[in-house]
Amino acid sequence: MRRNWTDPGLWLLALSLLGGCATDTQQLLARDESNMLDIWRQQTGGAGQGALLEARLTLRRPLEEHELAAPNATYTRSAASEIRSQFPRLPNPDLVMYVFPHLAGSEPVPVPGYSTVFPFYQRVQYALPGERLEDL
Repeated sequence: MRRNWTDPGLWLLALSLLGGCATDTQQLLARDESNMLDIWRQQTGGAGQGALLEARLTLRRPLEEHELAAPNATYTRSAASEIRSQFPRLPNPDLVMYVFPHLAGSEPVPVPGYSTVFPFYQRVQYALPGERLEDL
């Protein structure tokens, strides 16, 4: 009978899977008595929160004169403002409709007349970058 070349590969795979099941979980995931605070102190060199705050303060710089006097000093860029400036919403007029008094339901219940507002378009439409909005 002719042997297939995959037979040794299957035996090797089966033996490796069985060897993985024989691993002791206590040896693999050794537990000690350290908690998250101890681990954090160990990773930061034992300096703790004070060193982290000091490192942040060295990165900060005060505003200069010309930055304080700038007319757009209150302007800050955010993801939302960038999207709004690149993709402005197209006008979506509201339709005010009056619903006349009527009877509703399987047992006719009187419903008084009322006004309601519907947007003209079902979805919000956005202008593409560079699209002219003055013509709308």
